[in-house]
Amino acid sequence: MSIPPLHPNEATARLECLSTEELSAECCAILERIPGAGLKGSGFPANVLGQLMHSPELLARFLDWWVTSKSSMAFAERQQELVILRIGCLYASDYVWKHHVPVACEFGVSNDEIDAVRNGNFDFFTGLDRALLCFAEAMVVDRTISAELWTTYSAQISAQQVIDLISLVSQYVLFALTNNVLQVPLEEPFINAPSLMP
Repeated sequence: MSIPPLHPNEATARLECLSTEELSAECCAILERIPGAGLKGSGFPANVLGQLMHSPELLARFLDWWVTSKSSMAFAERQQELVILRIGCLYASDYVWKHHVPVACEFGVSNDEIDAVRNGNFDFFTGLDRALLCFAEAMVVDRTISAELWTTYSAQISAQQVIDLISLVSQYVLFALTNNVLQVPLEEPFINAPSLMP
């Protein structure tokens, strides 16, 4: 599936980006639990979180679900990042892509794998990696998993992995739609990072 025109494609964000300096102590404590370093420090997704802060009760509950599940899913962080990068492609979200390429690399995803995900070349992968990517793609594009796809890959993926994958896709659909609908700009450290469109 080819990548549609990238988002954001408007000059300014549609809502004011609230300052993450005003995040509640509860939210800050949750964000400290994010695995790895890629989404902390200079990689912190301040602009998208600054949009979600317009609904503070939603944000606190969502962050707890998002961060807790990152460490408890029945597949590795590396595999989570493959799926997240593909969702970035499917939603044409340079924000998701640029934030998660460094995270993917941190968890052991190779440059060749990143290129394969960008191009939708799932034949590059085997086993659970391929099953996760094919299922995630179908969830976004077809909004279900066909009987044929289920027959092909269900033996390679456990019941918990299917449920966890639905959760992961749902989380990054929220992030991608927030970025696209509200035209969320990239933070300064990411502006000149390699784009989703090579």
